[in-house]
Amino acid sequence: MRLLRSIAVILAVLPCVSLTAATLDQVRERGALTCGTSQGNAGFSSLGADGRYAGIDVDVCRAVAAAVLGDADKVRYRGLSPKERFTALQSGEIDLLMLNATWTLVRDSALGLNFAGVNYYDGQGFMVRRALGVKSVDELDGASVCVNLGTSTELNLADFFRARRMDYKPVVYEKLAEVAAAYDAGRCDAYTSDVTTLAGQRLSLKDSNAHVILPEVISKEPLGPVVRHGDDQWFDIVKWSLYAMQQAEEDGVSSANVDALKADSASPAIRRLLGVEGALGTGLGLDAQWAYRIIKQVGNYAESYERNVGLASPLNLPRGINALWNRGGIIYPMPFR
Repeated sequence: MRLLRSIAVILAVLPCVSLTAATLDQVRERGALTCGTSQGNAGFSSLGADGRYAGIDVDVCRAVAAAVLGDADKVRYRGLSPKERFTALQSGEIDLLMLNATWTLVRDSALGLNFAGVNYYDGQGFMVRRALGVKSVDELDGASVCVNLGTSTELNLADFFRARRMDYKPVVYEKLAEVAAAYDAGRCDAYTSDVTTLAGQRLSLKDSNAHVILPEVISKEPLGPVVRHGDDQWFDIVKWSLYAMQQAEEDGVSSANVDALKADSASPAIRRLLGVEGALGTGLGLDAQWAYRIIKQVGNYAESYERNVGLASPLNLPRGINALWNRGGIIYPMPFR
């Protein structure tokens, strides 16, 4: 019922949004990209001690800003709860949503949204206190479970327990920080969310070592950038900005060597990517240097992954299926031709 009510609310605001609005022109006129992000999710989007937003989601926002405005820092971040994120996008309050949004059929159709690719393949898991001695989700019959309100996570939780004829008590909160705080305070036996979210939130608990993430993953959670229906040019720009980061990794182009490769690479593929030859930006309404700026200012996908969620980060997550397609994963950028 909550999902149906959310759909009704979003559909109610659709007439207020121009489906032919040129988002690119609006962003350029404003001089900044308005990007909807989480209200604090380590590794994905969070405000650092230096006053700057950082995370693998934030890097997609910065990539789009570099492509269309020439400066990855020209982003206005809007912290949103899972409950309000889609309404904010549909109403035009934000240009792009980067908030751990799972690509689903309903969201991609009935909500009037377009998912412009996947920047992280995740899955839903469970975290419990180590002292409980629980080794498997199958031992959670009758447990109370903390979960975010109005999310696919909440629906997956219900499906999981129903399919196994197990009982549970949902303890729901709207904001991510509220869910983590409730779990940390002992108001529930388990905490369920995407595995990466659990890993990030565990770092904020009073004693992170006292908690364990169970081994089972109960869902597919392809996470990525989301835009409104009705503006194909903007959809293409966001999609190919993400692909540019992934293609750069595949081609061995990074923020460290992009200038050298731009100057003397003999590879036709790299020369096209960096705008040395060809005109790949024309169809997007961008100049020839759009992908070069993304790589120079933000980095390739591997750089973003490692500094935010990978082995070089506090989350310490291996690439796994988020490796490139030719390195054992399923990250597969479309051809730059």
